Amino acid sequence: MMERPTKQTHHSRRGLGTAFRLGTVLVLLLVLLNGCVLLDSFTGAFHRLFGDVEERTPAELMMRGRDYMDEGRYLAASEAFQQIKDRYPYSRFALRAELLLADTMFLRGQYNVAYELYDEFERLHPMNTDIPYVIFRKGECHLEQVSTIDRDQSHTHAAQDEFERLVKRFPNDRYAKIARKKLRKCLIYLAEYELYVGHFYFGKGNFRAAMGRYQYIIEHYPDMGQYHEALEYIRVCREKLAVQEAERKEEIEEAELEKAEKEAAEAAGKAVEEAEEAERSAEAGS
Repeated sequence: MMERPTKQTHHSRRGLGTAFRLGTVLVLLLVLLNGCVLLDSFTGAFHRLFGDVEERTPAELMMRGRDYMDEGRYLAASEAFQQIKDRYPYSRFALRAELLLADTMFLRGQYNVAYELYDEFERLHPMNTDIPYVIFRKGECHLEQVSTIDRDQSHTHAAQDEFERLVKRFPNDRYAKIARKKLRKCLIYLAEYELYVGHFYFGKGNFRAAMGRYQYIIEHYPDMGQYHEALEYIRVCREKLAVQEAERKEEIEEAELEKAEKEAAEAAGKAVEEAEEAERSAEAGS
């Protein structure tokens, strides 16, 4: 005789069914949220392994790459532009593909790779009308890698060099106008870095080194917002150095006085010894 399912078994099965449906919904949500990333990865891997199922023209690849960029699928876009460079280096789309490939690398956060691509474009096509944009992007590649003011500022200096070069070479270009704002941002970073280093030396009691940093701010970054703070610290450093100098002189005078007293005591002692020796000699002679 078959046992009838109990109420507890029925509830357990319902619970399992509900959990299964919830799990399915969660999986579908994850797929939807990560669809673009997964699709990009799958498409890229498929193309790398097998290539396109059908050979695409450079025009088709260009259109596809631009569509991918509009969708924010920068990995897939970069692969489309790379295919144009590799397969159709002499097509009329090749030049644009070189620049767009650099752009996609920049948008992917691959700033060093993007910089090399922009630099290559400038070297190969120095008279191209997009050169102002290329120089501007080269500066941004460095600026995007600037972290905090307590770190090495080599990227800030490099960005400054690129923006200054753009402004000097193409002063009326629309990217030069943006570069001037970016350049000010670089100078503010550098001024804040000098202030940070000055404060570090000040905290260590190395007031001369600190004052050198503050004076550098006054001379090179007078309009970046740190002028008055640097000026105040220069005043304090001078006071501290004056106190140190007075203490040093006092120590020197005390040392010289101690030395003179010691020499006088030694001379007196020697004179006493010589007098006693002379007296003993006189007594022996008599």
